[in-house]
Amino acid sequence: MLFIIDNEKENDYREIYNLVKIAFQSSNDADGDEQDYVNNLRLSPNYIPELAFTVKVGSEIIGHIMLTKTLLTRKNEELEALLLSPVCVKLEYRKKGVASELIKHSLNVAKDKGFKAVFLVGNPQYYNRFGFTSITNFGVSNIGDIPLQYTMAVELVPGSLGTKGGIVSIC
Repeated sequence: MLFIIDNEKENDYREIYNLVKIAFQSSNDADGDEQDYVNNLRLSPNYIPELAFTVKVGSEIIGHIMLTKTLLTRKNEELEALLLSPVCVKLEYRKKGVASELIKHSLNVAKDKGFKAVFLVGNPQYYNRFGFTSITNFGVSNIGDIPLQYTMAVELVPGSLGTKGGIVSIC
């Protein structure tokens, strides 16, 4: 299957909104407002247009991913990092490597842009294959009620998180 990964464009927003809404309807962990969450992220100062991607087959958007800024706060410093949220693929294109390619692509671009770490909330069995591990391995906790086993991080630059700890905002 031939697909193309590209930055999202403003004229893609409506199609992305519908894609996210439908894609998360089949998820056991969905809130039902993920499509609005994406729109709100775009309106926030944390939005980075160069780190929001679509996957297209022809002119049809079949997948989407977004990385936005977040902060890891430590005693004497703040580390600007990224939050990967959400990633979705149309049902009929799942289990064909589309999400994997989106994730790998976005992590590579993020690293090229100088970011050092990415956080996410997700299934460890899935995200471990991309190098994500529990934030507790870095001594980090999160703001909110999200169970720590589902809050993960990957270092784009080895050693960038270390074990100094801190608190990350995952909202």
